[in-house]
Amino acid sequence: MSDFRQRALDYHAKPTPGKIRVELSKPADSVDDLALAYSPGVAEPVREIAEDADNAYKYTGKGNLVAVISNGTAILGLGNLGPLASKPVMEGKALLFKRFAGLDAIDIEVKHRTTEEFINTVANIADTFGGINLEDIKAPECFEIEQELIKRCKIPVFHDDQHGTAIVTAAGMLNALEIQGKNIENAKIVCMGAGAAAVACMELLIKCGAQRERIYMLDRKGVIHTRREDLTEHKKLFANNTDKRTLEDVMEGADIFVGVSGPDVLPPETLALMAENPIVFACSNPDPEIKPELAHEVRKDLIMATGRSDYPNQVNNVLCFPFIFRGALDVRATAINDEMKVAAVEALRAITKEPVPEEVLAASKSTNLTFGKEYIIPKPMDPRLCERIATAVSKAAIESGVARVPESPEE
Repeated sequence: MSDFRQRALDYHAKPTPGKIRVELSKPADSVDDLALAYSPGVAEPVREIAEDADNAYKYTGKGNLVAVISNGTAILGLGNLGPLASKPVMEGKALLFKRFAGLDAIDIEVKHRTTEEFINTVANIADTFGGINLEDIKAPECFEIEQELIKRCKIPVFHDDQHGTAIVTAAGMLNALEIQGKNIENAKIVCMGAGAAAVACMELLIKCGAQRERIYMLDRKGVIHTRREDLTEHKKLFANNTDKRTLEDVMEGADIFVGVSGPDVLPPETLALMAENPIVFACSNPDPEIKPELAHEVRKDLIMATGRSDYPNQVNNVLCFPFIFRGALDVRATAINDEMKVAAVEALRAITKEPVPEEVLAASKSTNLTFGKEYIIPKPMDPRLCERIATAVSKAAIESGVARVPESPEE
C-alpha cells in the first residue's frame, strides 16, 4: 500500500470516522435552555413558521444549510460505484462548504430505480434546505435531473460538475485569451469530451461570447457532426456542419483545446497543429489529456491549465461553488441563473489581476504570483474569493429578479 493511500485512509478513519459532524449553535446546559430548545418553547417558532413559511429562515438553520446530494453514478473519475461509495466525496464537499464559505452542509446519498424516483426524492425534501448541490451524477440523466428539480424547487439547485467546472474554466479561459492577444468571438475551440462538464463549459463560453459554429466537440466516436444519428439532445446542440471527423482534423489551426475526457488522449504531434499562442485546458483528473511537461516541450507559446494542484493554473471547482451558494443564500435566491454564473466568472477574472496577498503566496508555496501565463486563475486559499464572488452573485441575483430579499439579511 502506498504511503499516500494509507495517509488518505487514516485521515478519513481517525480519530473519528468521516469528515463532518453536527455541533450545537445554542446553549443546552440548563433546564431553562432545554425548555426553550425543545418542549414547550419550540412550539413558538413552529406556530410562526406555520403562519408564514419564510419564518423558517428566521427561526431555523435553513438559510445557511446546503444539501450535497448524489446517486454515485459518476464518482470522480472512478465511475458508477453506487450511492454509498460516493459518501466520502459528498462529505468532502460539505467540508469545503464549511471551510471556505461558512455554510453548513449535509450529504445525502440516494438509492433509486428510475430518474423520476431520484427527482421525487430530492424534490420532497428540498424545503429543509437553503440550497441543493447535486454531485457525481452521470450524463445524460444529470441534465434532466437538474432541470426538473429547478422547476420543482423554490431554492437554488446547482449541479457543480457542470456549472462549477464551467465557471472556473470560463474565467481562466477569458484571462488566457487576453494574455495570448486573442478574443473569444473569433476563437476556434476544440472540446474533447461530451459529458456534463463539457456541455456546461461550452454553453457558458458561448454566453461569454464564443461562437457555437466555431466549437468542435468530440466524443468516443469522434467529431460530433450534423450527419450523425446517434446523438443525445445535448450533443445535438454541438453538432457541427463539417466534414472533419477526427481530433487531428479539428485541431488544425485551433486556438483552444478543452479536455474533459481521459488521460493522454492528446498526442504531442496533434498539439503541434494548433494555431500560434494556443490555450490548452487538460482537465482530466488525476492524469490530464497531455502531461504539461510534454505540452510545453512541443509548444513554447502555450498557456496550459490542468485539474491538478501540483501544476500552475489549476481548474478547481472550490474556486467558485462555496461562494456562489454563499451569495445565493445571502439574498434567498430562488435559483442560480446565468447572470449569477457570469458574475462569478467576472469576479474570478478580476481577482487574478490584482496583487496577491502574502498569505496566499505562503500557502501556495510561491514567491511570486503575477497575472500571466502561469497565473490565470486565483489560488483556492485566496481569502478574497468569498466576499468578492458572493457579493457579485448576490448583486446579480437581485438585479435579475431571483432574490427574495433585496440585500443580505442582517446577522
